[in-house]
Amino acid sequence: MNFRARRVTLPAITPLCLQKRVIKVYNEDNISRAVEVPSDITARDVCQLFVLKNHCIDDHSWTLFEHLPHLGIERTIEDHESVMEVLSGWGLDTDSRLYFRKNYAKYEFFRKPLEFFPDHMVSISSESDGTVDPSQLIQTFLKSSSCPEVHGFLYAKEQGKKSWKKLYFVLRRSGLYCSNKGTSKEPRHLHFVADFSDSDVYGALSAKKLHGAPSDYGFCVKSPKCSSARDLKLFCADDEPTRTCWLTAVRLLKYGMQLYQNFLQPHQKQKSSPMRSISENSLVAMDFSGQKSRVIENPSEALSVAVEEGLSWRRKSCHRLSSHGSPSSSLSSVCSIALHLAQPWFHSKLSRDEAQRVSLMGKVFLLRDSQSNPKTFVLSLCYSQRVKHFQIVPVEDEGELFYSLDDGHTQFTDLIQLVDFYQLNRGVLPCRLKHHCAKVAL
Repeated sequence: MNFRARRVTLPAITPLCLQKRVIKVYNEDNISRAVEVPSDITARDVCQLFVLKNHCIDDHSWTLFEHLPHLGIERTIEDHESVMEVLSGWGLDTDSRLYFRKNYAKYEFFRKPLEFFPDHMVSISSESDGTVDPSQLIQTFLKSSSCPEVHGFLYAKEQGKKSWKKLYFVLRRSGLYCSNKGTSKEPRHLHFVADFSDSDVYGALSAKKLHGAPSDYGFCVKSPKCSSARDLKLFCADDEPTRTCWLTAVRLLKYGMQLYQNFLQPHQKQKSSPMRSISENSLVAMDFSGQKSRVIENPSEALSVAVEEGLSWRRKSCHRLSSHGSPSSSLSSVCSIALHLAQPWFHSKLSRDEAQRVSLMGKVFLLRDSQSNPKTFVLSLCYSQRVKHFQIVPVEDEGELFYSLDDGHTQFTDLIQLVDFYQLNRGVLPCRLKHHCAKVAL
């Protein structure tokens, strides 16, 4: 009897960074999108991915939210947090969701701390009189040696009951405490309520309706093992500024300097990277000086071409097209039109429906005028048996007109350069441009 050896691959030997998971993310319109991501992906990575996929302008306010509708709560997932760790806390039969949407106040407290921390709610335990220096307010939260303290009245839901009780609370590095004697902060009067090292704070979405709270400015402390609303530690503030103060203070005390690094990271990337594109697939040097474009592999050659030649061949072409003396300020845009009109992939006045029909005839891509906006163009691309339409927007930069597919991150002097680039680089597209649709009579 013959036996054939069989090769066995053990999944345990696959590095964590190479393992893949599929996650589903919703936008504000409750439209979901499933993507395959590495197992070690962070919330910031997911936001950057969806900024690219949705062709959004990245103003660093995009945020990933954990939404738990069965509990009526949600929270901001910090940029550095592991998305898979968040998902691991969900049950198998859960309606929990990840949401991708803007949160303009995510790091605003670093710029305007006094708007988030009223004087009457914050004090610092030190050798001084305990008053807060506005310029040092955030630093006290970031330094482990200082002891910021947030205090004030909150409504707390009594465990196992429907009633709410107004108590005086104190938030310190060691946790949240409530006083059983008015506003006393003496140790014998303070009772421990919650520790945030292994718990997270969530905002309540409908505190009055779901939990019978005195107001809708509710929040809660949730441990990883908590699975039902009765296990939540629920609180309620009198107004939104008070709730925001408590939630912001917990974030700062829980994550400290990491939160500040999250705030600085996108600004540091902007200063350190001169590239226009945020897509790694499009970070290449190209030579458009010949009849056929090519990727420049040699860094020295790339620098030489950029400095000595640039895109001079296109400027010369523009000057030849003008027969009226010196070129005007709008000459570059006129040249762009003249250059791409003769290209086999440009279909001028083709409508969206016609482009849909033509692109499905076994071809891949074409460019056309936009029917909704006469100043823009559209790239119609057939990929995976579906036709997708990408708007090409004119962008003005330092008095010059460029064209872009990704809100100005990657800019091209004309449509020919744009097509040449995406034939060699996928960039923000689902695939590289390979075959164009020849002009046909419809």
